[in-house]
Amino acid sequence: MTVTLSATLAANEDIERRRRAGERVLHLAFGEAGLPVHPALRDKLAAASERNGYGPVAGASGLRAAAAGHWTRRGLLTDPELVVCGPGSKPLLYGLLLAIGGDIVLPMPSWVSYAAQADLVGSRPILVPAPPGEGGVPDPDLVATEVRRARANGRIVSSVLVTLPDNPTGRLATPATVARLVRVARELDLMIISDEIYRDLMHDPILPYTSPADLAPERTIITTGLSKSLALGGWRIGVARLPENGHALRRRLLAVASEIWSAPAAPVQEAAAYAFGDPPELTDRIVRSRRLHGAMARAVRERFVEIGASVPAPQGGFYLYPDLSHLRLGGSAEITKILLEEHGIGVLPGHAFGDDPSAARVRVAVSLLYGDTAEERLAALNSPDPLRLPWIAANLDQLSSGLKELSLVRHGAVSERHPALVPEPCHG
Repeated sequence: MTVTLSATLAANEDIERRRRAGERVLHLAFGEAGLPVHPALRDKLAAASERNGYGPVAGASGLRAAAAGHWTRRGLLTDPELVVCGPGSKPLLYGLLLAIGGDIVLPMPSWVSYAAQADLVGSRPILVPAPPGEGGVPDPDLVATEVRRARANGRIVSSVLVTLPDNPTGRLATPATVARLVRVARELDLMIISDEIYRDLMHDPILPYTSPADLAPERTIITTGLSKSLALGGWRIGVARLPENGHALRRRLLAVASEIWSAPAAPVQEAAAYAFGDPPELTDRIVRSRRLHGAMARAVRERFVEIGASVPAPQGGFYLYPDLSHLRLGGSAEITKILLEEHGIGVLPGHAFGDDPSAARVRVAVSLLYGDTAEERLAALNSPDPLRLPWIAANLDQLSSGLKELSLVRHGAVSERHPALVPEPCHG
């Protein structure tokens, strides 16, 4: 098995190296929330800084109770004894793959770490396209076909994973699609892992949202964390809600956790317990965050649409998934390289998300466009019209300029920035 650095982390480090070397690169490759820590969270963490004991493997009782309340307020009555905490939802997903066993069905495209983690634990992922216009949920009819085929070939397929809303597409699967998947999961006895870390960042909070746990609580695991909704990626805290009667799964997951991370960091658990209590000052922060993410995602989409790209309208999180195949500049790897090296725009190639390498689709994250300092990011968060802030307007102008150059180069037009791309005149 060949293990490589995660595509998102590798791209982030490469772009930061280029910036330190003086290159002007627009950073659209990394899914970091790009906002400052709320002062109340910072105070909670500081107050808990003396807590240095390991604590329970499942997480502190206060955090598990707070997370249970968080889900209960969203219509999912939750037993704190079926909540397991970890140092981020990513390790929890890895632990769940080990605890469940067998092969897993993934949407195509889907977050880069799902298939990579499956490979690490010896699970062979089955990639199934999402229904047209949707994202994050594999087409239920195709899931049934692929699982039956795999089982006929002797494979053990145990689970299916969904992301609501989705990374990389920014789309939300419809309640009808989720219901169809639940019927297939019941028919084929599949566990459903529902990654809902972007749930509170729906751009339109009245858009119908259905979790598989609403329909199949007996076979659905939900994972979430604070990395996205409250921009606490570096704090590394996540929680998993296990299915009804999931005590045997809990025991297996805790056995895995005890050998990998022992327990989440105690001070961070204290702050997270406060956050999962949904206090008004933090719910207000989340409302303003999703408003900013939505405004920026729509603005960035407009820039891609202007050059003829096909871009599904974003519905949640801070991602877009443009298709630049109309430019005929190659597949996802080629278009990503051209964007970065010739136009100063850093994105991730669609093939890193399991997509067809020949398609020129790329994942765009807009959340690092809000500013270079905490003061600029806070101003963007609080502004009634963040797109008019000078630094954000400059970022959008740079994006427009680079994309227009890309489009002009495709049509053989002269580019002052890239004279080397212009054919030399013939003499004689």
